[in-house]
Amino acid sequence: MDLSMKWLSDFVDVSDKSIKDFCYDMTMSGSKVEGYTPEGKDITNVVVGQVLSVVPHDNSDHLVVCQVDVGTERLQIVTGAQNVNSGNYVPVALNNSTVLHDGKPVKIKNGKLRGVESNGMLCSLEELGLTVHDFPYAIEDGIFILGDDCDKTLGKEIKEAIGFNDTTVEFEITSNRPDCLSVLGLAREAAATYGIKRTLKEPSYKGIDGNIEDELSVEIKNPKLCSRYIAGIVKNVKIEPSPRWMRERLRASGVRPINNFVDITNYVMLEYGQPMHAFDLRYVNGNSIIIRNAKQGEKIVTLDGEERTLSEEMLVIADKDKPVAVAGIMGGEYSGIMSDTTTVVFEAACFDGASVRRTAKKLGMRSDASARFEKGLSPKNCYPAIMRAFELVEELGAGEVYNTIIDRDCSQVSENPVEFDSEWINSFLGTDIPESDMIEYLKRLDFEVRDGKCYAPYVRIDIACKADIAEEVARIYGYNNIPSTLLKGVAEARRTPEQRFIKSVQSSMVSMGLNEIETYSFISPKYFDRISLDGDSRLRDAVTITNPLGEDTSVMRTTIIPSMCETLARNYNYRNMKASLFELGNEYIKTQDGKLPNEPVRLCIGMYDSNGETDFYSLKGIIEELLNVISITEYDVELAGTSCAFDEYRAFHPGRVAVLKKNDVEFGIFGELHPSVLENYDIGTRTYIAKLNVPEMMALADAEKTYKPLPKYPAATRDLSLVCDDKMPVASLEKAIKSAVGKTLEKVTLFDVYKGEQIERGKKSVSYSITMRSHEGTLTDEQADAAMKRILKSLKELGAELRA
Repeated sequence: MDLSMKWLSDFVDVSDKSIKDFCYDMTMSGSKVEGYTPEGKDITNVVVGQVLSVVPHDNSDHLVVCQVDVGTERLQIVTGAQNVNSGNYVPVALNNSTVLHDGKPVKIKNGKLRGVESNGMLCSLEELGLTVHDFPYAIEDGIFILGDDCDKTLGKEIKEAIGFNDTTVEFEITSNRPDCLSVLGLAREAAATYGIKRTLKEPSYKGIDGNIEDELSVEIKNPKLCSRYIAGIVKNVKIEPSPRWMRERLRASGVRPINNFVDITNYVMLEYGQPMHAFDLRYVNGNSIIIRNAKQGEKIVTLDGEERTLSEEMLVIADKDKPVAVAGIMGGEYSGIMSDTTTVVFEAACFDGASVRRTAKKLGMRSDASARFEKGLSPKNCYPAIMRAFELVEELGAGEVYNTIIDRDCSQVSENPVEFDSEWINSFLGTDIPESDMIEYLKRLDFEVRDGKCYAPYVRIDIACKADIAEEVARIYGYNNIPSTLLKGVAEARRTPEQRFIKSVQSSMVSMGLNEIETYSFISPKYFDRISLDGDSRLRDAVTITNPLGEDTSVMRTTIIPSMCETLARNYNYRNMKASLFELGNEYIKTQDGKLPNEPVRLCIGMYDSNGETDFYSLKGIIEELLNVISITEYDVELAGTSCAFDEYRAFHPGRVAVLKKNDVEFGIFGELHPSVLENYDIGTRTYIAKLNVPEMMALADAEKTYKPLPKYPAATRDLSLVCDDKMPVASLEKAIKSAVGKTLEKVTLFDVYKGEQIERGKKSVSYSITMRSHEGTLTDEQADAAMKRILKSLKELGAELRA
């Protein structure tokens, strides 16, 4: 928001403040200033002069020699301009002055032109940094001849004489403060900052008799998107340039003056923060204004000359036949004010901010009006704004205003007071501000405190809770006046138990030499076929992405295994001889209530080695070490089949896949990938995959680790070789051994599995090393032998016998 300091002075007097102090103080009170720019800062030593005579140059057919009075002296100046006549008042650049050329400052010094002395230069608008929009009566490519709206005191600084001496302050207005996108809003802030009086009068106008309802009708068909619409009519309009004071303020605010009616709408928008629009009644077919949603494919040519295609969610201002404006953004081609316009309809309305934002973005057009509407405006601001517009019409003599208006008010604005608690505010801010001072600060901002409640002015749509009130008090009291206080209590960042568990899993994987990867959570539905997932598997019912980049990223993954397979395949095809990878990622499982999916964390391990040094047991060893680190014991490793809890089991080689199970909970599956899956991924070597459910592992892990002292007594070790059925799981044998030995068992280690000529067909030989130790004393041979007898008895019941 660019603020004209001259305009601000209409409402609040800050003339005793330097511009730097003003910018600092406003920033400290919450209205951040980006910078300030004095008008004509590059124009120096240029004054008002009067041309006394103009004679032809002796050595040129296009130059003339002028005698010019600048108050303190008479100067001879040579110029090539053809519009200079005796008696004209003109800007004169004296010796060592600075003017603009192509927008850049240049120095002017005395010299000679075709042998004739020229002591200065007569200036055009461009050389002063102005355009014909600032002075419509001037000639664009000639010398600027001062009109009656300029001060013609000879020798006067030209910037003061023509009103080019304002200062523009640029404010950064946050999205929650649309009230500050106006001169009145910033005047309120300035008055509150300095605790000074603000001058404000209610706009009024006389008007002429006339019933507007006889000439115009207004209908709101979508009150949700247009909460209020006020229309008024001006007859017998006179389209002409605005007065200099209005053009000056618009220019300082970054708005180009056009004509009196367009300038009035822009002036009111800048002063009140309420966008307005003016229609030529001739082009409103049927004299009907209808606020409705556009029809699909409907078109409008906007004021910028571009044809726009509209859609049904967009709001338009229409007559009985067509749209005449895109609501809150820009008018149509024939809705503007033209030189022969005689009757004008003024509009002040309140449109839904979100709707304006979406429409502006979709159409690729933003305007000063849309920038204000999209931040949210109060419908109560419409009435004073249109009254101010009518007041300006009469002040400028631009037409005759009907003393009746059409006001379609669908708003349901009610007071929403916020609790006022001075003790809470002091506690919240860490201050000791008296309640009376708080009330005074709020009063400066037009807040009202009564009956323990705080009532914000209607323009402050951002006030919703006690913290908002505390903020208003704090910024007027002064943030720099709030004492520094130490934090109460202890601020300590800690990981949650889940985060600690995942960190432990991650550290274990890295310590075992695996590389961590991270893949996208969105995949292609074709991935399910590549891992041979059953056609009726629940994992095929994936969450679909509404706006995917393509089919390959159109659904959220329900299994992490395809992501790992893709990465392994890429490494294999890049001719990496081996890979050991892991990923901690989410799966996305639909819920029955149709709300957001569950997002369980999964650990996926993937391995291959083209030299054959990695096998099923390599992967099993990694998993066993991990489970040992996270304290999961007494688990079972069972052959996976159609009845297992993992739908991905068909991705594995039958007979080379196992599930991890504890307390009837299957928390993992691992094994060798099926040859057909390897073919699908174009992997030419045996590959091993594991998927472990992290939440289930966390629930099964022992939360507390028990300290075990170093043993005081020696261990007794026995080796055992058994013959059993080939299909007998070694885990069953280990379980029987552990049960038979009891609490003195320290470790059971499988060190050999043999199948060959010396073993009966359908049988296998397994060998264990059994370590026993007592913490109460040294085990005797008799105790160890007794334990071995119990082991053999238990194993015999399983069908395993001691190998001869």
